Amino acid sequence: MDLFAAGESDEHLIRVAAGAVTLEGNLSLPTKGAGGIVLFAHGSGSSRHSPRNRYVAQLLNQAKLATLLVDLLTSDEEAIDMQTAHLRFHIGLLAQRLVAVTDWLTQYRDTRHLRIGYFGASTGAAAALVAAAERPDVVGAVVSRGGRPDLAGPVLSRVRAPTLLIVGGNDFQVIELNWAALGQLHCEKQLAIVPGATHLFEEPGALDEVARLAREWFERHLTQEHERVST
Repeated sequence: MDLFAAGESDEHLIRVAAGAVTLEGNLSLPTKGAGGIVLFAHGSGSSRHSPRNRYVAQLLNQAKLATLLVDLLTSDEEAIDMQTAHLRFHIGLLAQRLVAVTDWLTQYRDTRHLRIGYFGASTGAAAALVAAAERPDVVGAVVSRGGRPDLAGPVLSRVRAPTLLIVGGNDFQVIELNWAALGQLHCEKQLAIVPGATHLFEEPGALDEVARLAREWFERHLTQEHERVST
Protein backbone atom coordinates (compact mmCIF):
# COMPACT_ATOMS: atom_id res chain seq x y z
CA MET A 1 0.00 0.00 0.00
CA ASP A 2 1.31 3.43 -0.95
CA LEU A 3 1.26 6.00 1.82
CA PHE A 4 1.31 9.73 1.19
CA ALA A 5 2.81 10.41 4.59
CA ALA A 6 3.61 7.57 6.94
CA GLY A 7 1.49 7.71 10.06
CA GLU A 8 -0.65 10.60 8.80
CA SER A 9 -2.89 9.03 6.12
CA ASP A 10 -3.66 5.66 4.59
CA GLU A 11 -4.25 5.30 0.86
CA HIS A 12 -6.06 2.45 -0.83
CA LEU A 13 -7.52 1.63 -4.22
CA ILE A 14 -11.28 1.95 -4.72
CA ARG A 15 -13.52 1.06 -7.64
CA VAL A 16 -16.74 2.89 -8.45
CA ALA A 17 -19.43 1.85 -10.91
CA ALA A 18 -20.37 4.71 -13.24
CA GLY A 19 -22.95 3.57 -15.75
CA ALA A 20 -21.46 0.85 -17.92
CA VAL A 21 -17.89 1.39 -16.73
CA THR A 22 -15.90 1.00 -13.52
CA LEU A 23 -13.62 3.83 -12.42
CA GLU A 24 -10.53 3.44 -10.27
CA GLY A 25 -9.29 5.87 -7.67
CA ASN A 26 -6.91 6.31 -4.76
CA LEU A 27 -8.66 7.21 -1.51
CA SER A 28 -6.52 8.67 1.26
CA LEU A 29 -7.98 9.05 4.76
CA PRO A 30 -6.09 10.87 7.53
CA THR A 31 -5.51 8.44 10.40
CA LYS A 32 -6.70 10.95 13.03
CA GLY A 33 -9.98 11.76 11.30
CA ALA A 34 -10.85 14.02 8.38
CA GLY A 35 -12.57 17.39 8.36
CA GLY A 36 -13.80 16.94 4.79
CA ILE A 37 -12.91 15.16 1.56
CA VAL A 38 -11.57 16.60 -1.69
CA LEU A 39 -12.35 14.80 -4.94
CA PHE A 40 -9.83 15.49 -7.71
CA ALA A 41 -11.03 15.86 -11.31
CA HIS A 42 -8.22 15.59 -13.86
CA GLY A 43 -8.24 16.67 -17.47
CA SER A 44 -6.22 17.18 -20.61
CA GLY A 45 -4.56 13.78 -20.68
CA SER A 46 -3.72 13.63 -16.97
CA SER A 47 -4.62 10.86 -14.53
CA ARG A 48 -4.84 10.11 -10.82
CA HIS A 49 -1.09 9.46 -10.93
CA SER A 50 -0.36 13.10 -11.82
CA PRO A 51 2.59 14.13 -9.63
CA ARG A 52 1.22 17.67 -9.35
CA ASN A 53 -2.18 16.62 -8.08
CA ARG A 54 -0.71 13.96 -5.82
CA TYR A 55 1.55 16.59 -4.29
CA VAL A 56 -1.41 18.90 -3.61
CA ALA A 57 -3.36 15.94 -2.21
CA GLN A 58 -0.49 15.10 0.14
CA LEU A 59 -0.50 18.61 1.57
CA LEU A 60 -4.29 18.49 1.97
CA ASN A 61 -3.92 15.18 3.84
CA GLN A 62 -1.50 16.85 6.22
CA ALA A 63 -4.24 19.40 6.91
CA LYS A 64 -6.57 16.52 7.89
CA LEU A 65 -8.53 16.58 4.64
CA ALA A 66 -9.25 13.24 2.99
CA THR A 67 -8.65 13.03 -0.76
CA LEU A 68 -9.84 10.89 -3.64
CA LEU A 69 -7.87 10.99 -6.89
CA VAL A 70 -9.95 9.19 -9.51
CA ASP A 71 -9.60 8.50 -13.21
CA LEU A 72 -12.75 9.66 -14.97
CA LEU A 73 -11.78 7.66 -18.08
CA THR A 74 -11.10 3.94 -18.26
CA SER A 75 -7.71 2.70 -19.47
CA ASP A 76 -9.20 1.90 -22.89
CA GLU A 77 -10.74 5.37 -23.13
CA GLU A 78 -7.48 6.97 -22.09
CA ALA A 79 -5.68 5.11 -24.88
CA ILE A 80 -8.21 6.46 -27.38
CA ASP A 81 -7.95 9.94 -25.93
CA MET A 82 -4.18 9.93 -26.26
CA GLN A 83 -4.71 9.63 -30.00
CA THR A 84 -7.75 11.88 -30.47
CA ALA A 85 -7.71 14.28 -27.46
CA HIS A 86 -11.50 14.18 -27.74
CA LEU A 87 -12.76 12.63 -24.52
CA ARG A 88 -10.86 15.05 -22.29
CA PHE A 89 -13.11 17.78 -23.71
CA HIS A 90 -16.30 15.76 -23.31
CA ILE A 91 -17.34 17.80 -20.28
CA GLY A 92 -20.78 16.18 -20.03
CA LEU A 93 -19.28 12.69 -19.80
CA LEU A 94 -16.63 13.71 -17.26
CA ALA A 95 -19.20 15.52 -15.11
CA GLN A 96 -21.59 12.57 -15.21
CA ARG A 97 -18.87 10.29 -13.91
CA LEU A 98 -17.82 12.79 -11.28
CA VAL A 99 -21.42 12.83 -10.05
CA ALA A 100 -21.36 9.02 -9.85
CA VAL A 101 -18.22 9.12 -7.68
CA THR A 102 -19.75 11.87 -5.55
CA ASP A 103 -22.83 9.74 -4.94
CA TRP A 104 -20.55 6.83 -3.99
CA LEU A 105 -18.79 9.03 -1.41
CA THR A 106 -22.13 9.92 0.18
CA GLN A 107 -22.80 6.18 0.71
CA TYR A 108 -19.35 4.82 1.61
CA ARG A 109 -19.01 4.21 5.35
CA ASP A 110 -15.73 6.10 5.79
CA THR A 111 -16.75 9.21 3.82
CA ARG A 112 -20.53 9.56 4.02
CA HIS A 113 -20.27 11.95 6.99
CA LEU A 114 -17.77 14.27 5.25
CA ARG A 115 -18.50 17.42 3.29
CA ILE A 116 -17.23 17.15 -0.28
CA GLY A 117 -15.01 19.53 -2.19
CA TYR A 118 -13.81 19.36 -5.81
CA PHE A 119 -10.30 20.14 -7.04
CA GLY A 120 -10.39 20.40 -10.83
CA ALA A 121 -7.42 20.82 -13.15
CA SER A 122 -7.59 21.91 -16.80
CA THR A 123 -10.78 20.53 -18.40
CA GLY A 124 -11.49 18.69 -15.15
CA ALA A 125 -12.35 22.07 -13.63
CA ALA A 126 -15.27 22.46 -16.03
CA ALA A 127 -16.48 18.96 -15.17
CA ALA A 128 -16.21 19.81 -11.47
CA LEU A 129 -18.35 22.92 -11.87
CA VAL A 130 -21.01 21.06 -13.85
CA ALA A 131 -21.08 18.28 -11.24
CA ALA A 132 -21.27 20.86 -8.43
CA ALA A 133 -24.34 22.35 -10.09
CA GLU A 134 -25.87 18.86 -10.24
CA ARG A 135 -25.21 18.12 -6.56
CA PRO A 136 -25.57 21.50 -4.79
CA ASP A 137 -26.57 19.93 -1.48
CA VAL A 138 -23.42 17.82 -1.06
CA VAL A 139 -20.64 19.77 -2.79
CA GLY A 140 -19.39 22.44 -0.42
CA ALA A 141 -16.50 24.01 -2.36
CA VAL A 142 -14.70 23.97 -5.72
CA VAL A 143 -11.08 24.85 -6.53
CA SER A 144 -9.80 25.11 -10.09
CA ARG A 145 -6.06 24.88 -10.88
CA GLY A 146 -5.12 26.22 -14.30
CA GLY A 147 -8.65 25.25 -15.28
CA ARG A 148 -11.02 25.83 -18.14
CA PRO A 149 -14.17 26.84 -16.25
CA ASP A 150 -15.39 28.53 -19.42
CA LEU A 151 -16.09 25.06 -20.84
CA ALA A 152 -18.90 24.67 -18.30
CA GLY A 153 -20.83 27.20 -20.37
CA PRO A 154 -24.28 28.30 -19.15
CA VAL A 155 -24.08 25.86 -16.21
CA LEU A 156 -21.78 28.35 -14.45
CA SER A 157 -24.75 30.47 -13.37
CA ARG A 158 -26.22 27.45 -11.54
CA VAL A 159 -23.16 26.71 -9.39
CA ARG A 160 -23.81 27.36 -5.69
CA ALA A 161 -20.61 25.99 -4.15
CA PRO A 162 -18.00 28.64 -3.24
CA THR A 163 -15.50 28.58 -6.09
CA LEU A 164 -11.82 29.52 -6.17
CA LEU A 165 -10.11 29.86 -9.56
CA ILE A 166 -6.29 29.64 -9.41
CA VAL A 167 -4.30 30.67 -12.48
CA GLY A 168 -0.62 31.19 -13.19
CA GLY A 169 0.40 34.81 -13.72
CA ASN A 170 2.09 33.96 -17.02
CA ASP A 171 -0.78 31.82 -18.31
CA PHE A 172 -2.25 34.79 -20.13
CA GLN A 173 -4.93 33.16 -22.27
CA VAL A 174 -6.24 31.07 -19.38
CA ILE A 175 -6.36 34.17 -17.17
CA GLU A 176 -8.72 35.80 -19.66
CA LEU A 177 -10.91 32.70 -19.83
CA ASN A 178 -11.07 32.53 -16.03
CA TRP A 179 -12.00 36.20 -15.69
CA ALA A 180 -14.84 35.62 -18.16
CA ALA A 181 -16.04 32.56 -16.24
CA LEU A 182 -15.81 34.41 -12.92
CA GLY A 183 -18.29 36.96 -14.22
CA GLN A 184 -20.82 34.20 -14.92
CA LEU A 185 -20.62 32.63 -11.46
CA HIS A 186 -23.31 33.76 -9.02
CA CYS A 187 -21.85 32.01 -5.95
CA GLU A 188 -19.12 33.10 -3.54
CA LYS A 189 -16.11 33.32 -5.84
CA GLN A 190 -12.50 34.41 -6.09
CA LEU A 191 -9.78 34.49 -8.74
CA ALA A 192 -6.25 33.99 -7.40
CA ILE A 193 -3.27 34.62 -9.68
CA VAL A 194 0.09 33.05 -8.75
CA PRO A 195 2.78 35.51 -9.92
CA GLY A 196 5.35 34.17 -12.37
CA ALA A 197 3.66 30.78 -12.74
CA THR A 198 2.88 29.14 -16.07
CA HIS A 199 0.06 26.72 -16.87
CA LEU A 200 1.52 23.69 -15.07
CA PHE A 201 2.85 25.65 -12.06
CA GLU A 202 6.29 24.09 -12.50
CA GLU A 203 8.19 27.11 -11.18
CA PRO A 204 9.78 26.87 -7.70
CA GLY A 205 7.16 27.45 -5.02
CA ALA A 206 4.26 27.77 -7.46
CA LEU A 207 2.60 24.47 -6.61
CA ASP A 208 3.10 25.10 -2.91
CA GLU A 209 1.15 28.33 -3.33
CA VAL A 210 -1.62 26.45 -5.15
CA ALA A 211 -1.79 23.94 -2.32
CA ARG A 212 -1.87 26.69 0.31
CA LEU A 213 -4.70 28.52 -1.43
CA ALA A 214 -6.65 25.30 -1.93
CA ARG A 215 -6.14 24.17 1.65
CA GLU A 216 -7.37 27.47 3.07
CA TRP A 217 -10.42 27.45 0.76
CA PHE A 218 -11.37 23.90 1.67
CA GLU A 219 -10.75 24.40 5.38
CA ARG A 220 -12.96 27.46 5.32
CA HIS A 221 -15.84 25.94 3.36
CA LEU A 222 -15.68 22.28 4.34
CA THR A 223 -14.20 21.98 7.83
CA GLN A 224 -15.25 25.28 9.38
CA GLU A 225 -18.69 25.27 7.77
CA HIS A 226 -19.25 21.73 9.06
CA GLU A 227 -18.29 22.86 12.56
CA ARG A 228 -20.75 25.75 12.42
CA VAL A 229 -23.57 23.48 11.28
CA SER A 230 -22.79 20.93 14.01
CA THR A 231 -22.81 23.46 16.87
